Amino acid sequence: MSTGTQIHQQTDPTNNQLGKSSVCSPMTEVLQQDVGTGLSEKKSIEEVLAGAELAPAQSLWTTEASGSVQLRMDELCPEQPITVHQMFTNSVQKYRKLTALASKRGNKWEKVTFSEYYHLSRMAAKSFLKLGLERFHSVAILGFNSAEWFIAAVGTVFAGGIMAGIYTTNSPDACLYVAKDSRANVIVVENQKQLDKILQVKDKLPHLKAIVQYSGSLKEKLPNLYSWEEFMGLGLEVSDQELDEVISSQKANQCCALIYTSGTTGSPKGVMLSHDNITWTAHHASRAGDIQQAEIRQESLVSYLPLSHIAAQIYDLWTGIQWGEQVNFAQPDALKGTLVDTLREVTPTAHMGVPRVWEKIMEKIKEDISRCGYMKRKLVTWAMSVSLEANQRLTKDEEKSFLFTLADSLVLQKLRAELGFSNCVKFFSGAAPIGSETLQFFLGLNIRLYEAYGMSESSGPHFMSGPKAYRFSSCGKVVPGCRYKLVNVDADGIGEVCFWGRNVFMGFLNLEDKTKEALDEDGWLRSGDMGKVDEDGFLYITGRIKELIITAGGENVPPLPIEDAVKQELPIISNAMLIGDKRKFLSMLLTLKCTINPETTEPTDILSLEAVEFCQRHGSQSTKVSDIIGGKDKIVYQSIEEGIARVNSKATSNAQRVQKWTILGKDFSIVGGELGPTMKLRRPVVLQMYQDEIESFYRE
Repeated sequence: MSTGTQIHQQTDPTNNQLGKSSVCSPMTEVLQQDVGTGLSEKKSIEEVLAGAELAPAQSLWTTEASGSVQLRMDELCPEQPITVHQMFTNSVQKYRKLTALASKRGNKWEKVTFSEYYHLSRMAAKSFLKLGLERFHSVAILGFNSAEWFIAAVGTVFAGGIMAGIYTTNSPDACLYVAKDSRANVIVVENQKQLDKILQVKDKLPHLKAIVQYSGSLKEKLPNLYSWEEFMGLGLEVSDQELDEVISSQKANQCCALIYTSGTTGSPKGVMLSHDNITWTAHHASRAGDIQQAEIRQESLVSYLPLSHIAAQIYDLWTGIQWGEQVNFAQPDALKGTLVDTLREVTPTAHMGVPRVWEKIMEKIKEDISRCGYMKRKLVTWAMSVSLEANQRLTKDEEKSFLFTLADSLVLQKLRAELGFSNCVKFFSGAAPIGSETLQFFLGLNIRLYEAYGMSESSGPHFMSGPKAYRFSSCGKVVPGCRYKLVNVDADGIGEVCFWGRNVFMGFLNLEDKTKEALDEDGWLRSGDMGKVDEDGFLYITGRIKELIITAGGENVPPLPIEDAVKQELPIISNAMLIGDKRKFLSMLLTLKCTINPETTEPTDILSLEAVEFCQRHGSQSTKVSDIIGGKDKIVYQSIEEGIARVNSKATSNAQRVQKWTILGKDFSIVGGELGPTMKLRRPVVLQMYQDEIESFYRE
């Protein structure tokens, strides 16, 4: 393996072309006083920093909540650092009367303008101060996306606290960990279900002063428990002057938000994000995705993904404020089936989903198509094949064919409208790798899924696809103003992707060793992901270093391409997980596509329509998972064996062939524990849960 390093940057945000390799130390660049002609026409870095009123800092990182950091400012990202409050006041001046937040109560949409949103956030901030929120202590928010969630988050920051989201799927102990680690003074919960978790652990929280419930009435009155209405009235006694003094004391290089990692390989880590991390990323990453400012066209989106995750938080909350977007809140049961209803009502201009959401939409469309009459089914199949071929062939400058235009206007526009996408022009996927089958399916609907790639530690996206930067199965190009480098590059040009930019986090809260592991000696953030970059600067992720399987024979096998190939070859397969680290050969755990219980979101024993059709095509009458597993359905087992053999025939070596496999009795799910909150596969958890099945592969 080579130890080569390639450093790259975005030098021209207007055309998003890859810049020349840079070999100077980033720290040298940050501290340069003479930054060249690119800045001399405006202001030098030194002049910008002099006027920025930053808190004193000696390092690029810190692990203390009250700490401050040096900013990674250079000629690529010379913009004035601003706080969240400054970003919001800038937006209020421009978008005062525009709708910022929309919530459906009963059958009526209630709307909040940017002016009202700012005022409500100030009211919440005063109430937090009244409750005794201390500087750099947290307000933990536990609930589904809502206007109250946003107002509590912004109000926390205004009041000098640190906002920390908690996943609604967390157990009481997991809630305790986040609240204790972040020194929560206040916990904001959605409803009785979430309140009960906190009541179980509140006596173990030494810093906790109050709990606020924002949805539903309080079942019983307890000390220091407030309804949302009571909470919002608490701050009436706090003066504007008192709040303004707290706001003016805030600096852009101080912490204002914590994102807790999912904790699949140990306890969750608190990712500390500064004001500058958030305000710079909300501005620049979104522009890379071609998000429009409201002066040109107000973007409208539906908020439904967990706000405790960086993807939804930066996309829904902070970018919404930056560009004057209208954020429409889905119903709490969105992922149980009501999301499409909200999308049809709202008809957003942009939409983001994690891969599993896009897969579920794909499966639903396939089911609907299979229920159509023969002629309609043939028409849809024809239109989708025309669109797929055209989208794979076309460059952005080429004219669309008459056939493609006909297929789109006659069939595909109606299909997109049924999904609520009649006005949607930007479709994003992030938080996990997406399979090529899903990408191709949506190209068949004339929908390009723009992949974003980054991590909590990079405040979300570091690479973005968009209308001006798209290539099939690529994560796009590095965000203008950011840099990347590949380290330990091998003969195929694959190396670990490392990040540099204003979006790189402050450090992990109270975890110095982990912070030093994440950053190299020059302050570059190690992603832990392997990738390669083509000649035009498009990034392709090939796998995760921790997930890389090294067989007993020393062969390196990235699992994703093999898993993706199996799922594409066998449409009955829902999840495929490759096994083989330190083993003599590769094996695989498989789950079958099945229906989901809409109440519990648990996978059922009933096969999905697509899975049933697969069985029927191969001569099987099975309709349940239990009809197949344990070798009961020899026809399906033979079909899967043949599909895996086809995948194996394309393997680059014997070590990359799947030798044994088994079908598990239940599909993976969030409630089952195999998937994380954003439906990403939790490999270490699966290895533990299915240890017996795995060991049976390797018994002599």
